[in-house]
Amino acid sequence: MQRIHIASLVFISALLTDLAGQGQPPMPTELFQTLEWRSIGPFRGGRSAACTGVRGDRDTYYFGGCGGGVWKTTDAGRTWKNVSDEFFGGSIGAVAVAESDPNVVYAGGGEVTVRGNVASGSGMWRSTDAGKTWKAVGLKDSRHIPRIRVHPDNPDLVYAAVLGHISGPNEQRGVYRSKDGGDTWQKVLYANAHAGACDLVMDPANPRILYASTWRIIRTPHSLESGGEGSDLWKSTDSGDTWQKITGNKGLPEGTTGIIGIAVSPVDHERVWAIIENDKGGVFRSEDGGDTWAKINSERKLRQRAWYYSRIYADTQDVDVCYVVNVGFHRSKDGGKTFTSIRVPHGDNHDMWIDPDDSRRMIESNDGGANVSFNAGASWSAQDNQPTAQFYRVITDNHFPYRIYGAQQDNSTVRIASRSSSRRGIGERDWEPTAGGESGHIAPDPRNPDIVYGGSYGGYLSRRNHRTGENRNVNVWPDNPLGWGGESLKHRFQWNFPIFFSPHDPEVLYSASQFLCRSTDEGQSWQVVSPDLTTNDKSRQRPSGGPITKDNTGVEIYCTIFAAAESPLERGLLWCGSDDGLLHVSRDNGGSWKNVTPKDLPEWTQINSIEIHPTHKGGLYLAGTRYKLDDMKPYLYRTLDYGKSWTKITRGIDPWHFTRVIRADPKRQGLLYAGTEWGVYVSFDDGARWQPMQLNLPIVSITDLAIKEEAGGGSDLIAATQGRSFWILDNLDHIRQLSAGLAQKDLHLFTPEPSFRMAGGGGGRGTGKNPAAGVEFRFQVSQAMLDTKSEIALEIREDNGSLIHRYSTKSEKKDKKLTVTKGINRFEWDRRYEGALQVPGMILWAANLSGPSSVPGKYRAVLVNGDNKLEASFSIRKDPRTEASLEDIQVQFNFLSAVRDKLTETHEGIVRIRDIRSQVEGTLKKVDKATETKELLTLGKDLQGQVTEIEEALYQTKSKSRQDPLNFPIKLNNKLGVVSGAVARGDYRPTDQAAAVAAELTKSIDKQLHRLRDL
Repeated sequence: MQRIHIASLVFISALLTDLAGQGQPPMPTELFQTLEWRSIGPFRGGRSAACTGVRGDRDTYYFGGCGGGVWKTTDAGRTWKNVSDEFFGGSIGAVAVAESDPNVVYAGGGEVTVRGNVASGSGMWRSTDAGKTWKAVGLKDSRHIPRIRVHPDNPDLVYAAVLGHISGPNEQRGVYRSKDGGDTWQKVLYANAHAGACDLVMDPANPRILYASTWRIIRTPHSLESGGEGSDLWKSTDSGDTWQKITGNKGLPEGTTGIIGIAVSPVDHERVWAIIENDKGGVFRSEDGGDTWAKINSERKLRQRAWYYSRIYADTQDVDVCYVVNVGFHRSKDGGKTFTSIRVPHGDNHDMWIDPDDSRRMIESNDGGANVSFNAGASWSAQDNQPTAQFYRVITDNHFPYRIYGAQQDNSTVRIASRSSSRRGIGERDWEPTAGGESGHIAPDPRNPDIVYGGSYGGYLSRRNHRTGENRNVNVWPDNPLGWGGESLKHRFQWNFPIFFSPHDPEVLYSASQFLCRSTDEGQSWQVVSPDLTTNDKSRQRPSGGPITKDNTGVEIYCTIFAAAESPLERGLLWCGSDDGLLHVSRDNGGSWKNVTPKDLPEWTQINSIEIHPTHKGGLYLAGTRYKLDDMKPYLYRTLDYGKSWTKITRGIDPWHFTRVIRADPKRQGLLYAGTEWGVYVSFDDGARWQPMQLNLPIVSITDLAIKEEAGGGSDLIAATQGRSFWILDNLDHIRQLSAGLAQKDLHLFTPEPSFRMAGGGGGRGTGKNPAAGVEFRFQVSQAMLDTKSEIALEIREDNGSLIHRYSTKSEKKDKKLTVTKGINRFEWDRRYEGALQVPGMILWAANLSGPSSVPGKYRAVLVNGDNKLEASFSIRKDPRTEASLEDIQVQFNFLSAVRDKLTETHEGIVRIRDIRSQVEGTLKKVDKATETKELLTLGKDLQGQVTEIEEALYQTKSKSRQDPLNFPIKLNNKLGVVSGAVARGDYRPTDQAAAVAAELTKSIDKQLHRLRDL
């Protein structure tokens, strides 16, 4: 199957859109080709609502992330690999494997867990090679597919339960059937435009019998409604050709019904369970295939927050065992009459699969990922191997390395290092919980990043002191609103309300409800500094949940300030955008406010983020979303006059990629970055046109972006995602240097970003990936230049011009060979000078032969092609954390250079010794062993003995394998190499004793080398 990366399709779409608008062509994508996003974690799972195993294969399982795509394990959950990234992404609502052919796998986009940050999908996908490749197979406008069922004997006969649009009417709802593997679909069950199919069960004993439930579910920005007309239970006995509504059958509850989960026992297919949301709901059971029912359990623990759970499963081998997933994971051994809880790695459980042949083997998914059990839930596989966390926002601090902060949905907040000094990457030791809860903004104190403020739903605001471990509640108004609608609250705090420091005064902390609030004493007291800056529409502030079950967690609290900022360019210039479509500005520190909402911004648009123009006073960018109004279009605006006039700037963005965030580059005028539901875009002309900047980033919702200028170092773009944790794009300086004309140049050398003299690199296999450990060089080479086959060389020089390294396309040495291709080339220098000469086959223990690491300062890169020389200056910075002075580092460098040179001299001597020995041996083989040659033989053997004696003093020749030095004592070169390794660790000048040992060893080496020269 031909692979077409979805990002390429997006780019083509954007290009066609741009050409249609008669604009200039976008920046050539080949200029980006050496840049790469790196996943930094954290490696802990996020929400999953779909999972399955493979019958007959105990080690292979799949799960769908709510934003993170499809994942597969072939070792029973010890490791997981994403298998959808090259083809599709987003939220996954269902995954199914054909029992008759496990190579056939179906995935349906869009989760059934329709919480406030619910994400939709991109239709149905099919793989015929167990997830290696995928093909889109229709139902593109389904948005949410909660169930897929495949005929047990025919992998091409497949059914899909389509929930459809959750924020508006949609005709593509109901149950669909395909007889050709998804090439064509037939709608076989339809309730109405507001009620889609949410559960679908195939009778294991008779696949012609199907049960389905339809559900009226509506989510708007201010409400969730579960239940009403169209919420019903259905049965088909003819493979879906016809359906009978059985909601009114004897024993089922009357009145308004909501979500319904269904299960059929494989042991007795007449036994059917249903868990029903209803005022008189609970668990119901039928012993006659759904004709009559009896209510057997009404416990609230099984049906609390029914819209978020309500799924039931039948054991595959015991007719009396069934499971219900909810906040807890529950099992019944008496047919559903009573349930006991089973401990799972994470709460909020959404789906499970039970092996038809061994009911002790199962997989279940929850708000922390997916986990596998082989003992019916007594123990489970881990969830710390799934980088599928959902983050709402991202912010950085002033620590070095800088740390990234975010609130993970249904988990703790986190602060995680942007890089580590470990070559294994960014691991668990590099992150920790911080202030706040699962849904909030976070604000580290700019003066002391160990003091952190974090929010969460209900107006919760905490101050955490990481040094002491103390947490303090500093809520603006600590009146817990749980269970209440917004209409009754003095302060309406959104689930994800803003918290930020003034860029002018680090003692000023802001927070926002419908009012902007300010504290100057670390949250001890708060002052309201604005009127209500929302519509304050009381009809949109009522309790949420629907006609059956209320659900007031704070997600639907509406008419609130959703984005706010103070201009770094003007003290007291405050901006506030609301979730109900209003933007206000104050130019007098909150004394007065003016409504400056763009006139063509559609009503009720959620102003999701705002960005102060980095250089233009009165300039602002805003990103709006309307997806909860069933409007997927992007909304980006720019003003340069304090909101008096606005320009819409969305050309080039896919019309289905609704926008969540916009950020302005602080160093290049007009360079903008936008995060959308399906990826990242960039604009080089202040939003006049956009183009994708997806690169290797998964197709995932970008919830926030942050630009970090490391003091004295490089520049990064950090992305918070909904389903794939945090990602960093290093080297924004490269993007800042781009221009369309570069693609036509024969040769061009980019100025490298500054780098830090510190260890690192590596990662990416179960840990976050570090940035490049060395200095990255990028240069452009045209095809015409390659066709000349002339030499291209990259020289790295000290600032005074002294050559450090020369890498060339014509070099015969492997370590000096420069490989060049058409377009942008990337080359990484490890910042080290030449190392000591290495002798093939030499066994050394803990010896350092590497060249010394470069001293912080200025250097030059020179790209050479004949007489054409392109030069760029770059810097290597000192690690700000080191205790060493520049003088200390220079002394260390000089010492290591001298040791390296002595080791090279030593090894050259050993090479010479071996050459002498070889020559003598060759000569002695040629001479006649007559009496007159005895003197020559004696001389030759004496010479051999002397050089061998010297070699054995310099090097332990008996060592032939790695651990032989434990048996044969190390000699002079090894000992000096060990001193080099000890001194090279860290940024310190050599200790006096290290210098003394090195001098002693050098003296001994010189004695042997003098003997060799005398010979």
